[in-house]
Amino acid sequence: MKNRGRVFKYGDNVDTDVIIPARYLNSPDPEELAKYCMRDIDEDFVNKVKSGDIIVGGYNFGCGSSREHAPIAIRATGVSCVIAKTFARIFYRNAINTGLPIMECPEAVDGIDNGDEVEVDFKTGEIFNITKNTKYQAQPFPKFMEEIILAEGLVNHIKKSI
Repeated sequence: MKNRGRVFKYGDNVDTDVIIPARYLNSPDPEELAKYCMRDIDEDFVNKVKSGDIIVGGYNFGCGSSREHAPIAIRATGVSCVIAKTFARIFYRNAINTGLPIMECPEAVDGIDNGDEVEVDFKTGEIFNITKNTKYQAQPFPKFMEEIILAEGLVNHIKKSI
């Protein structure tokens, strides 16, 4: 399972209120949430992002409130993966539970710039910066997490298992 896309890079402490501002939480519809994703940190993000693109962040990505809306909004924009130095614990859990692939790899974050083209191999954990011809190694997903992500979330995974 490989994904390839252009990078949107942000800094440390990107919180859930920036990922999907609270004033837009009046709809449970992922497509509606996607319209406002990253608006307070990158007003033009939703107009530039394409299916398969990748978000790269620094330390503590997804900190703040524990809303599942944040990874749902990111996934609904077509973003295929978020790579960060570290993730807030509840965001990490919510991302996997909602089927958004995330990878921790500080070296990759340091070596990837905004606009770079990157390919991520979720089976091996390899992150390849096509623009700079550099490779980084993240921890691959354990099999059970890979199954949840492939099912596009925990609820779908459980439904398929029953």
